[in-house]
Formats: sequence, C-alpha cells, structure tokens
Amino acid sequence: MRITKLLSFVTLAILLSFHQSCVKDKFDDGVAPEQESETESEGVKELTSLQIPSGFEFSTHDNIVITINDSGTNIKYDVYAYNDTEYLGETVEFINDEEETETAVDYRSDVLNHILFSGTPVNGQLTHELAVPSYYEKLYVRRKEGLRYTSVILDIENNAVSYSHSSNTNKRSLSKSKLVEDYLFCVNGSAELFQVDPLDGSFTYLSDMPQGSFTAAIDQANGYLYSIGKSNPYPLMRYDIANDSWDIMGNVGRGGPRLEFNPGDGLLYFSTGAKLYTIDPNNANTLSTWNINGLHITGGGDLGFAPDNTIFLCSFSGLYRLELDNNNEYQSTRISADNLPFKPTSMTFDSNGELWLANSSSNSNLIVMDTQTGGWQYNYGPNSNTNVSFDRTINDLTTFKIIDEEAIDPDTDGDGITDSNDDFPEDADKAFEQFTPSKYGWGTVAFEDLWPFLGDYDFNDTAVNYRFVAVLNSENKAVQLDMYYEVTSDGAGLANGFGIEFENLDPNKVSSVVGTKLTQNYVVQEANGLEANQDNAVVILFDDHEGLLGIPGVVSLLFTEPITTAELGNAPFNPFLIVGNDRKHEIHLPNRARTSLGENLTDAEGQNVDPDGDFKTASGLPWAIDIIHNFKVPKERVSVNEAYNFFTQWAASGGSAYPDWYKDNPGYRNTARIKE
Repeated sequence: MRITKLLSFVTLAILLSFHQSCVKDKFDDGVAPEQESETESEGVKELTSLQIPSGFEFSTHDNIVITINDSGTNIKYDVYAYNDTEYLGETVEFINDEEETETAVDYRSDVLNHILFSGTPVNGQLTHELAVPSYYEKLYVRRKEGLRYTSVILDIENNAVSYSHSSNTNKRSLSKSKLVEDYLFCVNGSAELFQVDPLDGSFTYLSDMPQGSFTAAIDQANGYLYSIGKSNPYPLMRYDIANDSWDIMGNVGRGGPRLEFNPGDGLLYFSTGAKLYTIDPNNANTLSTWNINGLHITGGGDLGFAPDNTIFLCSFSGLYRLELDNNNEYQSTRISADNLPFKPTSMTFDSNGELWLANSSSNSNLIVMDTQTGGWQYNYGPNSNTNVSFDRTINDLTTFKIIDEEAIDPDTDGDGITDSNDDFPEDADKAFEQFTPSKYGWGTVAFEDLWPFLGDYDFNDTAVNYRFVAVLNSENKAVQLDMYYEVTSDGAGLANGFGIEFENLDPNKVSSVVGTKLTQNYVVQEANGLEANQDNAVVILFDDHEGLLGIPGVVSLLFTEPITTAELGNAPFNPFLIVGNDRKHEIHLPNRARTSLGENLTDAEGQNVDPDGDFKTASGLPWAIDIIHNFKVPKERVSVNEAYNFFTQWAASGGSAYPDWYKDNPGYRNTARIKE
C-alpha cells in the first residue's frame, strides 16, 4: 500500500511540474501551486464563487424516451430533434423568382439536420431512449409507408414522447378508389424539400437540399426529382425519392424560375424570361433554345406539361398555353383574362389534370386553376378558408404519383424491411441507425486534467469530438456500435488517453473491437479488444492524444449477438480521461463512477478540492463537461465563462437559463477568446 501511495505522489508531482496549460505557465511566472488561488483570473473567481444547484451535472442534453404505437406493415419512422428557427447561412448572389439578380444572406432552417434514429415497429411498438439537446422542446416524427410520407410534431413532456398512429379512414378510402395517389413535392430558397397532400393539405418535410432552389421537376418513371440551385454555378440537383439521397449532375450555368420534366423525350424543360431551353438531366448540358413570344410579363412563374403533353407556362401576368410555330419559336396564348392578383412562382398538373399553383409569399397559398378559363380558387394557405397554413414559401412544386408501389419496393436481403426503408438493403443483419448527437453533428467531451486540484477552467487540456452510430437490425436491436472521434484540443503537457465505459454491458457480449490507437503499453486488452480486468465493457480509444489533433478516427464494437439499446446504454456512455500515462488516474463527468481500474486520489498532497471523488468541487464545478454540439474550446488560461457569455447564467440556474449557451448565436461568444 505504501508503494502504491508513493507512486501516486510521484505521478502527481510530475503532473504538477510539467503541465503546460493549466499550471505550467504559473510555474514559469514563479508562482507555486499553493499560491494558485491568488492568481486566479476573474473568470475563475466568478466560477468558484458560484453555488451550483444541487444535483446539476452540467449536462447539455436530456435523455428522452419515445414510444410509437403502429400496427402497420412496411413502415419506417425517422425521428428528429425539431427546431424550425432559421439560421444565417452564407451570402450568395442568385436569380430570384422575378428573374432579378439579388444578393442576400442565405437563411437556412434546421428541421431535418438533427436526425436521431430510424426504425420500424416490432409487434406494433417502437421504443427508444435518445439524447436530445436540452433546448429542444419538440420531436419531428416522420412516418414512411411504402413511398407515402406523413409526419407529426410532438411536444417533449417530462422527458417522454408518445405517439399512436391511426389511419385516416376517409382519406384512405379515397386513395383506394384511385389507382394513383398524388403528392405535391415543393422546394424553396431556404433549401427545404417538403410534401403536401392535395387531399387534406397535410405537410411533411422530406429532405434538406444541397442548395436552395426555385425549381422542381419529377421524372416519374425513374423516381427522380430535379432542381436547379438558386446561386452560381446553378447546379442541377437530383433527388432519389425512394432512397432519400441527392446527387449533383452538373452545372446549368444560369438561374431562373421555371422547370419541368417531359416524359415524352426524357428531357428537362427550363425557362427564364422569354426563353425556353431543353436540358439533359444526366449531365446538365443545354441542348436547345427557343424564343417565347407574347408574354405580357416575362418574370416569375413555372412550366407544366398537361396530360396531352401541351406546354403551359405561367408568369406574373397569368397562365399561357405555348405552341411551336413554323419559325421554331413558341407563341403564347394567355388563358387567364387579366393579370393575376397574386404572383405565381410554381405550378403542376396532378393525375386528374387539375392545375395547382403556389404564389410568391413568405407564407404561400396553394391555388387550383382551370386551364380552360383561367378561373382559380385558394385551396390551402392563409387566403383559404381551410385553416391549413404552411408558414413558408413554396418557390416551386411538382407532382409525384404513387402507382402500385409494392411492386417497386423489394426486400433484397430478406430481413422483412423493404429496400426503400432499409439503410442496409443488402445485409440481413442490419437495417437502421441510431445517432448521437445526430447523423451529421458532433458532440464534445472537454476536460480539465488537474483533478483533484483546481484548474483554470479553459477546458482545453483534452477535448474530443464524438459521434456514436448504433447499427440496428430489423428488430431494432444493436449489432454494432461505431464511435467516430477527433481530438480537437491538446492543451495539456501530458500524454492523456481517452476511454469509454459501457456501464450496462457485460464484456462477454462484445465479439471484437477494431480501430483503437494504443502506443504507450499501459493498457492491457482482452482477446476481443476490450480492456482487461474490468467489470463492465471498457474501450480505450487512444492512450496518448499527442499527434492525434485534427485526425479523424473510428472505433467499432461488434456484439456477439444483438442487444437491446437499453443494454447498450445512452451515448456518450461514461467517457473518461486517463492522465499522464497513469492508468488509475481517471477523470470523469460529474457524479459518474470510475471504472474498475480507476482510483480516488484522496491522499494527494496539496489542496485537494474533491476529497469524495465525485468529480465535482464542493460548490459543484466539474473537471469534465459534455456538450452535445461541436464545442469550440477557449484559449489558454481563458475560463469558459470568459469565452461564452452565458455559461455562468446557465450553470447558476441549473441548466434552465440559456440551455444553448454554447451556440454561435449573436452575443453568445467572445470570439477573440476562443481557439479557432
């Protein structure tokens, strides 16, 4: 025991002597460790004077349990954290719906960027526990039945969400009486692709687009939607409806408001001003150009092919029929008698031959027009009497017709999940994915490595970005866990390692671990790649952060048999830092337990401010924080509350004030005090 304590003291002495971020600078100034409190920054003084509410663990997320009841077959659910607040994008130059060149900030919504998981009900029920940023108050739940989408926005109440699906019998009876079921696919300049059901106006997000757009056209036979980006170089974007994916086919090189697909020749017809072009959808090459004569106003509008293949064009002056004359020019005949009282930005024919239009507005109306007389009426939107409002612009719309969808949606791998619903259509052991924090987002675990002594709270000694992807089978059980990570700060002067404990997982349930980076020879592994001599499954991702800064890595766990997500636990699980090659010197999030190999340094010499070893000071300050966001750490010796203006309010309130304190909202950050 005396030898063990002596080694611990030697390790701590080395740590305190050579640490380069939190203490080394103070030693260089001739300040001894016991005098550290006299040289604390104003930010640290403010933090140490706080009385943190009892039980607050500095968590930026809540664990939410969602339960979905649905007895349908061939069903897939996608669940998103929902926030419809628009955020600033880049400044772009584009051709607007009025065919004018405009420079503006490209606002984007964040509706579909935060997908949490996909799955299917098993025995009529789908249940998951999810890590959701605390500032989110709703979930967006999208249901896919074959190629039909519906959605609902649900409130999070008491960290739980429950939803029971019941078919709209009236609507379905209407659908079953038809061989074709229509959906209006809509796009806008905020890069949103969404769907409107013409039967009842119900609205469902489909995808975030690579770029905002004022154009949309559908190749019905191949299940593609085409759209031209609104800004230079005006890319031709192709959306695969069945597989929910985008490709860039090439650059059109010009912008404009009108686009339609002609099934007769397989080409896109594109129009701007008084010009009409044909475009090859495979490469975005312009093939032909025609003049259009007779338009009273050449701005705005859209193109549409009637069932008999007649070309109709709308502009801001009304609806026109186009006919090619002997001089190879299009002559336009106005159908509507007068200029319209609204500015149409889009139109499409449904399978019944009805013509749908949308107007140019921040909250668009959907309008039905008679192609014989030009008469019209508001069907949905603020000017209608239906109480259906979309609260967004429809810059273009087009019709997707669902016909005998069962025949075009096979189950290639035979796992009971059809290919359009299966994230792994050729692997019977895999079907869905669950993401933390989201499919494209990153979370960050950031450490102060002086525990159990007080640090400078810049949280940049070691910071690790993470994204966890649990691969699920057709029964929503986990068969694999992929842990994507990247060291984003290595401000410490010591070789620190990083590990994760799975507190509910028996080590025997893991068949293999692949991708760890171990170079320092103090980590002992079992044959399956887990750390040896642990009661629970523990993975050491790396044992020395030196040289890993900015280098992406991935560690994968494969399980001996599928396990429930409850058995796997909630990401980020129990992450911890290993300090200075001393395996027993672990630093965890507040109130989290050490692993079987970790020890509490209760006998450490000096001002130990965590004698009980719960990884928080007497006032409640932690040595590690988990931010469910890509966290930009403060610069050296800049405390986190000096870099982030509302951290103190958040901590003092126990998380209720400014739960999104870490975001780049106006006034939230002192950029000059944050590492780039």
